[in-house]
Amino acid sequence: MWTEQDNAFCNAFRFKDFKVAFSFMSDVAEEAEFQNHHPWWSNEYNTVSFRLRTHDAGNSITDKDRKLAAAIDRLAAEYGGEEAG
Repeated sequence: MWTEQDNAFCNAFRFKDFKVAFSFMSDVAEEAEFQNHHPWWSNEYNTVSFRLRTHDAGNSITDKDRKLAAAIDRLAAEYGGEEAG
């Protein structure tokens, strides 16, 4: 579940292994380019964490973040990701 923390929309997903997590990240990168909205993210082994906020809106959460979060959720489901909390 995406949560608001420190003026950002946050979530993390856990995958089967690093290779699956990295493939997921590659698809998220393509979607981010398509939407022209790029996340802050980190990856450790099989877990990918996100922090979304819109820089040109004063680093606040906007519909751009919600739209990208929805796309990330769809991709995570395709890759068998589970929310890591």
